[in-house]
Amino acid sequence: MTAERDESPSDRVTVVPANRASWDDLQAILGTRGYAAACQCQRFKLGPHGWTAATRQERAKDLREQTNCGRPRARRTSGLVAYLDGQPVGWCAVEPRVRYPRLLRLRGTFKGRQEDPRDEGVWAVTCFITRAGYRRRGVTYALARAAVDFARKRGARAIEGYPMITEPLKEITWGELHVGSHWVFADAGFAEVSRPSLRRVVMRLDF
Repeated sequence: MTAERDESPSDRVTVVPANRASWDDLQAILGTRGYAAACQCQRFKLGPHGWTAATRQERAKDLREQTNCGRPRARRTSGLVAYLDGQPVGWCAVEPRVRYPRLLRLRGTFKGRQEDPRDEGVWAVTCFITRAGYRRRGVTYALARAAVDFARKRGARAIEGYPMITEPLKEITWGELHVGSHWVFADAGFAEVSRPSLRRVVMRLDF
């Protein structure tokens, strides 16, 4: 896909914790084909072997348990769901960083950083999905801003993202962009703290 900055107004987008959304709404966002449908947002939850060994149905079962979709009284959920004019259009994974075992082992993520990767006070945004047909309408931007408020209200001391460095009109693989663009995080108030690679940046917002 072509990387472009999406600066569309997002005031028509509403965002709720995933446990206040239905499972059918979340699955409508992930779709039935492609990377999002296959992954079920388990890439950073499972190690490489576990992710490969698990079936799509097993990953979906895990995601349903993690999100508590359809259980508004649940005390824990693993992300946010966005709606546009009543239609489910976006998903964002956001939780304490320690709940992403594979992220903690991701090469270069903590290089040169003097901190405990298992600090439970630091939250992480690891995935954005915008439903086909609703892209370039500000959905991801709205989700990133909502993730900041969500983490802060639940006691986070800081929140991080691990986005791709994108440039307008340059092609990148869509599967890579599920972690978000650096433009999205900058808009939500995150600042760069390190660059694990030429194409990836760690961005953070301390509360």
